[in-house]
Amino acid sequence: MRQLLMPDPEKIVDIPLNQLRLDADNPRLAWRTDGNSQDELVKLLWKEMAVDEVAWSIAENGFFRSEPLFVIIANPQEIDPKKQVFVVAEGNRRFAAVLLLRDEKLRRKVRAVELPKLDALRHSSLDELPAIVYGSKEELWTTIGFRHINGIKPWDSFSKAKYVAEVHETYGIPLEDVAQRIGDRNVTVKRLYRGYKVLEQAESQGVFDKSDRARNRFYFSHLYTALDYPEFQEFLGLTPEDSLRQNPVPQTYLGRLEELLNWLYGKKTAGIEPVVRTQNPDLNTLRRVVSRPDALAVLRRTNRLEVALDVAIGDTQRFWSALTNAKVELQHAKATVTTGYSGDVDLYYIIVDIVSLAETIQFEMETKLRDLDQTELPFRFRHRRD
Repeated sequence: MRQLLMPDPEKIVDIPLNQLRLDADNPRLAWRTDGNSQDELVKLLWKEMAVDEVAWSIAENGFFRSEPLFVIIANPQEIDPKKQVFVVAEGNRRFAAVLLLRDEKLRRKVRAVELPKLDALRHSSLDELPAIVYGSKEELWTTIGFRHINGIKPWDSFSKAKYVAEVHETYGIPLEDVAQRIGDRNVTVKRLYRGYKVLEQAESQGVFDKSDRARNRFYFSHLYTALDYPEFQEFLGLTPEDSLRQNPVPQTYLGRLEELLNWLYGKKTAGIEPVVRTQNPDLNTLRRVVSRPDALAVLRRTNRLEVALDVAIGDTQRFWSALTNAKVELQHAKATVTTGYSGDVDLYYIIVDIVSLAETIQFEMETKLRDLDQTELPFRFRHRRD
């Protein structure tokens, strides 16, 4: 007769499949909406977490006892061993793979029709799964955090941030202690948490919906990286000290928060495309733009980062860049003129125009130097147009 299973982190036990449940609060399921059923969670894992790779491995090799599930007793007051329920805190992807392999109806429901069919022996070998039983998630959080934040099975940055927030807020663990116990840098944990709290505020107060983003993938790193820069902190009315709390963005800055998130992620229903396509260099460009009122006004009007950048750079920097870039390109042309020029007359007239344009620019620069009382012009000047 089966005995009541008790928490024992040193022991692997076998738990019947029908007594196991997917964890709807698992950070790896951070994209879900509240209220998902077990079947819907399987569908979400299948769609987002490459469950097929795990399923094929289990179908071929079985479920490795050396990689047990980590589970929490969901109903600790239950005294009937057959009625105990265990929530899978670690190993949801493997558990979902087993559920799909054993249930043809579930496979059809989530459209996992390409998975192999199990023979009777392999099917029966998955009646129970190896697991380690913990009394609560609090007992388990250090192990999970180490494995997935800096360990052998890293989560995406949003899942990491969600987990850090859960541990800090649910168990009252200071962020410094979270960092120390999961083997990560304190500054990284704080950046993840700051980004999570700002995103949470934006969604709870209706200024952003990550499911309404313009692109398929949600690049959470864009946000938490941006919030580390003084330019964006000032734009949102944040300080490093006050940003690590509930609703860190002041109410009067919520409009700006909506703007920033639209620039980072777009808004599908409104036809707004993100201006940050890649973190490097677009995020740094956006930093420059939000710190300049004139450039910011252009971005708001056009939603074009490159146009706003022209304003943010200013005429002096733009002139400097134009000349240095032109020099580099002309050096490239000179290096290949003997092999790259075949006698095209149109190309010859292009260089004539370039020479004429360069002389005009030179003359205007010399005039400006005289106006600034630079009486002794550099010796390389060849033109004097008094």
